[in-house]
Amino acid sequence: MKIRILLVDDEKEFMQTFAKRLRSRNFDVTTAYSGEEAIEKLREYNYDVAIIDVLMPGISGIDTLKKIKEIKPLTEAIMLTGHATVETAIQGMKLGAYDYLMKPCKIDVLIDKINGAYERKAQQEERIRKALAEKLSTSPMSVLR
Repeated sequence: MKIRILLVDDEKEFMQTFAKRLRSRNFDVTTAYSGEEAIEKLREYNYDVAIIDVLMPGISGIDTLKKIKEIKPLTEAIMLTGHATVETAIQGMKLGAYDYLMKPCKIDVLIDKINGAYERKAQQEERIRKALAEKLSTSPMSVLR
């Protein structure tokens, strides 16, 4: 199964190049050119990892991250920026970002981060499945509530 990635960046040339490179490595990549567009796409489809540019017009990357975590809390996020500050990195991590990378980053480094984020999401989903199975096995009537 391909890892489903939502790539969010307002820089079209950068985004097209990055999306092409990720697709060539067998990732399922959807692009969004703004935080607003990313949020719309996220409401319609489940992504494993969102890669979000921090500085975008309209909704910032940090605000996009907040909204993603509200809508689909298990979707992992990697913040990507050319204008990093320690404060922004800390804020993104506090909001649940898996990691924070500087542009330009090497594709192999990003792929390692994507795989790590996907693994964390898969582990969280497995813990939820086990908890639900345990609840069902101890209280079968609970599913009817």
